[in-house]
Amino acid sequence: MQEEILLTPWRSFPFEDSDPFALMDEEKWDFVLVSDIHQMGSDKEVKRKKFLDELSKKGFTIKKIEDKKLFYGVRAPKHFFRKYQWLLRNPDSRLQDLNAQQDIPVTTRIRIVNFILHNTVTPDLEKLHDLIKKNVFEAAFPLHEKEEVREFLKEKWARWRDIFCQQPIEKIRCYFGEKVALYFAWLGWYTYLLGFAAAVGLVVFVAGITVFNSSQVSKEICEANDTIMCPLCDQKCPFWLLADTCTYARVTHMIDNEGTVVFAMFMAIWATVFLELWKRQRAQVVTNWKLYGWDEDEEELAMELINNLQHEPRRYRHSYMRSTIVLLLVLLMIVVLIGIAHALVIYRVVATALFTQSDSEFFREQANLVAVMTGAVLHYITIVVMTKVQIAAWGGQWVLPFSIINSPFLFYTSLLQINRRVALFLCDLEKPRTFSQRENNFTIKIFIFQFLTNFSSLIYIAFFLGRINGHPGNYVRIAGKWRLEEVRDLPQNPVTPYHNSYLAIPHCPARHNQISAWPNSPSESSPLIPLQCHPSGCITDLFIQMAIIMMLKQTISNVVEYLVPWLAHKMRKRQKRPKEKHLVLGEEEEAEDPCKKQWLSNYQLNEVNIFSLFDEFLEMVIQYSFTTIFVAAFPLAPLLAFFNNLFEIRLDAIKMMRLRRRMVPRKANDIGIWVQVLEAIGILAVIGNGLVIAITSDFIPVQVYKYTYSPCMKENNTAVDCLTGYINHSLSVFHIEHFEPDTNLGIETIDLVKNGTTLCRYRDYRNDEDYSYTVQFWHVFAARLAFLILFEHVALCVKLIAAWYVPDVPLSVKNHLLDEKHNNLRKELSMMEYSTEV
Repeated sequence: MQEEILLTPWRSFPFEDSDPFALMDEEKWDFVLVSDIHQMGSDKEVKRKKFLDELSKKGFTIKKIEDKKLFYGVRAPKHFFRKYQWLLRNPDSRLQDLNAQQDIPVTTRIRIVNFILHNTVTPDLEKLHDLIKKNVFEAAFPLHEKEEVREFLKEKWARWRDIFCQQPIEKIRCYFGEKVALYFAWLGWYTYLLGFAAAVGLVVFVAGITVFNSSQVSKEICEANDTIMCPLCDQKCPFWLLADTCTYARVTHMIDNEGTVVFAMFMAIWATVFLELWKRQRAQVVTNWKLYGWDEDEEELAMELINNLQHEPRRYRHSYMRSTIVLLLVLLMIVVLIGIAHALVIYRVVATALFTQSDSEFFREQANLVAVMTGAVLHYITIVVMTKVQIAAWGGQWVLPFSIINSPFLFYTSLLQINRRVALFLCDLEKPRTFSQRENNFTIKIFIFQFLTNFSSLIYIAFFLGRINGHPGNYVRIAGKWRLEEVRDLPQNPVTPYHNSYLAIPHCPARHNQISAWPNSPSESSPLIPLQCHPSGCITDLFIQMAIIMMLKQTISNVVEYLVPWLAHKMRKRQKRPKEKHLVLGEEEEAEDPCKKQWLSNYQLNEVNIFSLFDEFLEMVIQYSFTTIFVAAFPLAPLLAFFNNLFEIRLDAIKMMRLRRRMVPRKANDIGIWVQVLEAIGILAVIGNGLVIAITSDFIPVQVYKYTYSPCMKENNTAVDCLTGYINHSLSVFHIEHFEPDTNLGIETIDLVKNGTTLCRYRDYRNDEDYSYTVQFWHVFAARLAFLILFEHVALCVKLIAAWYVPDVPLSVKNHLLDEKHNNLRKELSMMEYSTEV
């Protein structure tokens, strides 16, 4: 069943009689509303009729098609678009003739109709989003038309084979609007410049591989067969040999070298140059679009007046009470996210304990490494739970300005999307005046929450792991009882009383149980080992965490991001597939309305919710954070990001063109507040990389030793490596008799003491008498502080110089705008003089 309702256009606009538009194709519709077939006279059916009647009063043409659902195609009258053109005409090229014919872009037409639909009020004071909440309507969406532009984008852009091809930004703009076009222009520019950073990072990483076996520090660790390290806990832990960690030390020094410092400085400069060049690129693009001086607030007001001439603008307001409450709640959320990071640390405690008690020899011997890796995976899962779980949104497009100002954000978020739910709640408390202001406030809050979710664990590993747990004989304890950062573990080759020459004995379970009396089940008391840094530094743990999170985010996430909408589309299409009709002999086949097939095919696509484009921006900005902030610990981050983005561009294109309904186009002349977010990340990158090099890395202690305490400074001997003796210099001595009274050293430790072993070593700069800090500690501390201040100030100065040296707006754009203003003023003056003469 189908029927078409043609209504007389509303004629209160004085220029309606002189129609400047050519005749439209009667089968083109601006929007489609979808509804279930409700019982006649039911409340939902009455509400639907009231809403459609309001559209009819405004002059909308409505066409109804009945299938398993009710489809209503709506087409707006022409006077809405003429009003828009008149109110928002370009002041540099004013329309002198109101009757002059000028086509309006399809993207603008859809945007205007979307705004009017979502701001049409029924006699019951309900808007479209209220009706969707009450299931009066199921969906409202614009159509993917079979236009030349769409076919071009499907064939030349939304295909995997075009992965290395340039994007048709102008055609993207013509079909999806400026907001989407700017997103892809920014993503393409980011990916292009990321290629240079990826190349430099790869060179630095390869250079680190070349010193895998040649580092003097690694050699000393691998040859330290007579260096006995202190037990890593105070309950039945054995002594262990420094040489047991040879491979770990080599990997650490492959990452932690002079090239890392240079690369961190390079990335700080790169982040600034990228942003400045993007601002120039953006200026050229929006100038070509005639949107350089476009005002978003003015457009919002114009759309409100077009919809309702009696509309009054919402006034600017500010409440210190609301701001204080929002600030406190944001701080509370930050504390919660930090608590989640601490929970991940506790997981490593428990996981190492379980792996130590495992029946598998591999898990027992590699308990700490496996705990670190599984902890990184759990961190990724936490990120997914807090940020990536799909919401059950109402399925419409972004509610435009004032329809959401007077009511809460009208989307049903999943309980698992905690960050987004909290950010939306805080936006409701603030009551922003305009939609753009609300969007900016939401962006800032959600970025802060997402940033802490992604980076809290990394911050802990980089700057706190193993640095706050004390030292042998005086460990930091919680409530005076539990040692801070303790985990269960067991060195692969504990030093035993049979180890007279202090050479490692292969692990033997039977002999080990006989000597150490280790428990055989988790229920028994097991030794506790503090989670702390290796004598060669903590940077390897940070490298592992970064590598796992980035690889998971850029493989599993992308696969899921593509497969979920693809499978959902296939399932919807299969469920909605019409049954084939079998005609009786002599019966003629009824001609099917061409609109029906088109509307059904669009309805079967996946819905587009308000967060569709926002999520893409947020995903890329978080990736940008990974690429810049801790890049000193993971030089391959830009390379992984570069390859990911090549696929991300085409993945997003395929989703938008083939798997999702058409987005409501939005006009824009920039990527919005994301520019400020990227600038903040650039500053955080300088601070973060400076802290990683100064605190996490062993770069500063090595340099202090090399230029202060090394043989090269004491003797004029060029044949000796200047780092000879560094490991012995960086390890402190502890007397075994100074262990705390409640320390249970175990049977083998007591036997070692009887055999004459009275000393052990640990990583720190303390003297062997009262265990106070040595002069070397303060030298290293001063050098770390000086390097941090110098690095950050130099990097920030270079950023400022680069920002000054590279103008935001190209001279060609400035001159073009200047010429346009000059020519328009001259034209206005000439017209005035001509009218005066006449």
